[in-house]
This record gives sequence, C-alpha cells and structure tokens, in this order.
Amino acid sequence: MNRLATVVLFLVLNFALQFKNALAASTYNLPSTSLQDGPTLLAGQASNLTALNAFGISPVSIAVDGTYYVVLQAGQISFRAALDTGSADFWLTSTECTNSTCMSVPRYPLTYDSPTFVSINNNETTFTVDYADGTGASGFVARETVEVANVTVANQAFGVVTDSNITLVSEVSGILGLGFSRQSEISASAANATPFFSTLAQQGILDYPIFGLSLTRNATGTFALGAVDVSVVQNVSQVVWNEVVPFSPVGTQTNTSGYFYWAIRMSSFAVNGTQYTPQPTYPGPSDNSSVALLDVGTPGLYGPYQDVTRLYSSFPSSRLVDESGQWAIPCDSSATISFSFGDGTTFVLEPTDYIIGPAEGNPDLCLSWPQAAPPSADGVDWLLVFPCSYGIDDQEPPMIGLYPCNNASAPVQPFSVVESSLSVTIATTLPNFVLSTPTYTTPSYAFNTSVPAVYGEIVQSELATSTYSPLMGTLAVNATALPQVTGAYTLFVTNANGAVVTSTSHISQPSVTLGVPPGWSGAASRSLCVIPFMEYSDRSLHPDTEHYTFFITLSTCHLNPNFIRCSSCT
Repeated sequence: MNRLATVVLFLVLNFALQFKNALAASTYNLPSTSLQDGPTLLAGQASNLTALNAFGISPVSIAVDGTYYVVLQAGQISFRAALDTGSADFWLTSTECTNSTCMSVPRYPLTYDSPTFVSINNNETTFTVDYADGTGASGFVARETVEVANVTVANQAFGVVTDSNITLVSEVSGILGLGFSRQSEISASAANATPFFSTLAQQGILDYPIFGLSLTRNATGTFALGAVDVSVVQNVSQVVWNEVVPFSPVGTQTNTSGYFYWAIRMSSFAVNGTQYTPQPTYPGPSDNSSVALLDVGTPGLYGPYQDVTRLYSSFPSSRLVDESGQWAIPCDSSATISFSFGDGTTFVLEPTDYIIGPAEGNPDLCLSWPQAAPPSADGVDWLLVFPCSYGIDDQEPPMIGLYPCNNASAPVQPFSVVESSLSVTIATTLPNFVLSTPTYTTPSYAFNTSVPAVYGEIVQSELATSTYSPLMGTLAVNATALPQVTGAYTLFVTNANGAVVTSTSHISQPSVTLGVPPGWSGAASRSLCVIPFMEYSDRSLHPDTEHYTFFITLSTCHLNPNFIRCSSCT
C-alpha cells in the first residue's frame, strides 16, 4: 500500500525506440555522447535534426481556481497556460477576442508581426472546443514556435481564440492540452496539426517520449518533458506502471481503435480497508472494468453515483448536500480512502487530501471529495487528480506511472487537527434535511463498439517515432534508464566569516511580462542566467554588503553537465 497524500503520476507514450548514439545493448539505447564532449547547448535547445535530443523542466503553479499552469512562450511572447491531460488542444486567447472573459487576461497580439507565425488557409480554418462544464472557445488555427520547459517546437498548430466563455483567472491565457490526437479538435480541422506532446514524440524531439507532472496543493510543482524529475521521484523503481485503456472510434472517425484519454483501469476502492469493487456504467466495452481518467485540468475527484454512494456509506453521519453530487462528512474524520489500479497496487488518500473544508454554517461538517457525477457517454467513471502526480508518455502501449511521494508509515492526522492552518472554510450553509440520491438515464455509449478496443493493444500510428528504443515494456521495465532532470538545486554560500552554508532550493516561475512581444513597450525578456559548471560568480546582494560566492553542484542539477539554465538570477 502506498500513501497517496502526495503522489506522482507518470504518463508514457510507447514505441519501438532506438537512439542513434547508443550505449552497449545491455544497458539500453540511451544517448552515449557526453554533453561535455558535444556542443555547449542548453537543455531543450536541440532540434530533431541534431544528434542531441531535448529535455527540460518548468515550475508549475496553482491558479486561484485550483488549476495548474506553466509559463510558456509562443513566438517569443510569454503566457501562462493551464495544463490539462483531459484534453488535447493548445489554444490562447487573442486580441480578436474582445469580450470581458478574454480581456481580463494577457492575449496573443495579432497586431504583432511575429516572424514565426504561420497562417493556415488565410486564418479561415476554424476550430471549436467544448468542455464538460458547458464552457468552450472558438477561433481559427495557425502555427507558431512554442517553447515549454526549455523544449522548443517550430510550427506547432494552436488555436487562436476569438470567442470564449471560459472564465480565466490568475492571468492564465489559455490551455495546453496534453492528450491524444483523436481527442483534438484542431487535429480534425487542419492537416498535420498534432497536439503539442504528440508532436514532440512523433518527431523524436525529446530524449524519451515522456512527460511528468509533480503537483501540490500549497506549493509549486514541476512539469518535466523528456525526463523524470528525480528531485521528486527519488526511487524510479517504485513507480507503478499501468497501461492506457484503448477506445473504439467515435462514429466513423476511423476504422481502428486507439488512444483517446489518459485513462487506466481501476480495480477497487476502499475506506479504512473496507473494499468495494467498482460498478462500471458500461460493463461491456470495458470488460467489466471501471475506467479512471487522470486529469490534471479539473480540480478534485469525481466518481459515478453507484460507487460514490457506497464509498460514503462507510463514513458515519455523511450525507449528500447538493444536487451537484457534493457530500459532507464529519470534519474529525480520520478515515483513509484508497484506490487500486491495474494489478491491485493501492494508493491512499488521507483526510487532508480529500476534505475540502468546513461549511461556514455547519462548522462540524466538511465538504469532501469525491463528488458524484451523472453517467458519462464516454464510459469514463472516475476522474482523478492527486495532490502530487507525475506523468510519463511512452509507446508500448502508452502507460501511466504512479509514484507515492509521502511516507506510508507516518501517522494519519484528521483534518480537524490541521485545518486551522489551511483556512479553507467554505461560505455555505448545508440543507437541514437529507437529500435523496438522484437517478439518471444512462446515455448511449459514445464509441462505435463494432470496432472493438482490446486492452493492451498497440496502435503504432498513434505512438512515438520508431527511432526510440522502449524502456517501459511490460515484460522488462527499465525505468532507471530514463533520462533524469531535477527541479531542485543546492547552493553553497560562503559568508563574510568564511563559513559555508548549504541550502536546497526549487525552481520558480520566471519573472516575465506576459503577453507583450519583444521590443514592445513594457516588454521584458525572461530572466535567464547560464552558469558554467565548476565556475562561480560573485554577486553583490547589495552595494553595502559583503560579496557572496555561489555554485550549483552537478549531483543535484542534472540539466546539463556543462551549463545550468536558471529561471532567475540574483
């Protein structure tokens, strides 16, 4: 059993991989050329035309609505974009969108003549994206050079939004979908318009077709591309790998099954050890297995009424308090909720993970996750996002790896013990009567089951390029051979008395001006420094203070043995 209070989720797109610069066959085909012997490029600057592939890492922050975002560059213009593994399209609001929703955030300036902007069909190829909450965005498809986590993709198709009713907060200007091409509206609208991560994997740009997300509720996390963040995943061998569930095609979209969601099979869930078997909404297409979508774009946990009702039956005095499927439980609960996937490996949520907060009008009762949801036509019963998750994309078939970040032997604390420090009281008064559980009519299944989807099948056309060599095969997982990067670095500071003080810091969001092209009034380039390894720089913290000496150790910063790219310099 693994404590899930902080868990790392790995999403992997598999393939038949083979690196050009290979080590001995017994050690797998990873690049053998030392960066010290090669060109002095920063991590992520290599293109798919060079022998050196790319990897990188970026800090992740949490917006006020609970979504997670990164800072990226589109045409050398910085934007915040929400990460979403539940959708596949990358889009940004533009200056053509003039409603209040769009004008409240930085917008892609169409009046700027970006040298890397490429029009598609004279900007007349339209797209529309709709989300489960009823919101959506529309506009036209274009191409732009996009940089995320120091990894650059030229001519990436993206949506230029001209109309939207999506509420954007925290200066987030759009969404970076990390899903599969079958889910992409942009891919359906334009030729050769694959989603961002599919482009990286299919063009062989990354060192390995993998991405990782380390997400926390109260601090920044990391988004790693092409590598594993070893500052979070300290023991890669403990990652539990799960094959992605394939789906039949939608209507006559294609005549083959394939990958649609980052979804895996859930084998059971439990409360304080009392175990329940999920009851899938569509047992036929899923081989009587419940399907769980790992979605970092939607805050919270959701499950079907038939499962969530049984789960809360294990909580004394729990009750349904809202027609949206919201439950409340006693705030002093010390019960754990666990989920088991694939072969039965169990991950555990503590009260501080699943309790949202006390109701202002009923302070002894707390709103709680999961929330119940009506049946969905796509057959996805559970929607999960954990407080800390890490994703990897591979091609054997695609896989999701889960890694427990917390100490499983630590005692479980009730929410009421720590709630004073969280300040999460919910401004609501609960009804003083018991709500009945609603009933729903199950919609028709959305996929064409005349084309069967076989669990474990490999759809080569939807995976990474064959120039890679697989490390995550189900018969022999060699996760320790995955490229590594770190979101933490060690500083050795020598003070005026000659004493050396050591501290570990984590990468942080760069200080940039959002939505402003280079050279425009108010524009500011991203703060960047390059520090040669084993050299040091003297920086005066203030003209009247002593000079301090800094250097970063190779053992804790694996971006590049020759150069280290920092998000800011002081």
